[in-house]
Amino acid sequence: MNRTANAVWNGSLKDGSGTISTQSGVLNDTQYSFKTRFADGIGTNPEELIGAAHAGCYAMALSLILANHGMTPETIRSNAVVTLEQKDGGFAITKIHLTVSAKVPGATSENFLAAATEAKENCPVSQVLKAEITMDATLEA
Repeated sequence: MNRTANAVWNGSLKDGSGTISTQSGVLNDTQYSFKTRFADGIGTNPEELIGAAHAGCYAMALSLILANHGMTPETIRSNAVVTLEQKDGGFAITKIHLTVSAKVPGATSENFLAAATEAKENCPVSQVLKAEITMDATLEA
């Protein structure tokens, strides 16, 4: 299974802007810029999108793990804080902090924490930083 997204950027880093679109159409030419990433511009940014993906993936993984242990969650609320820091003359995503609260009938604090930890370690987005990254590059004339 492959899912696609694309971005178009025009201009310099600080003065330029771009758009991001997804295969599903949920994002369709959604604006992003230096200001949306480093200030308070209108639009989105890569870190926000990574946070949304991680929070969503994590909640689904936790639901599956709980089900595998015979528990059905009524509600899972997850939040991901993505930290972008200046590092070695550039920028790096240095950490992601997940916060989760859930209403799970029949769960104990111990088995909920075990399931939450398993989801943190094994959801596909948690694993993404370990993924192989390949690339094709073409310079247009």
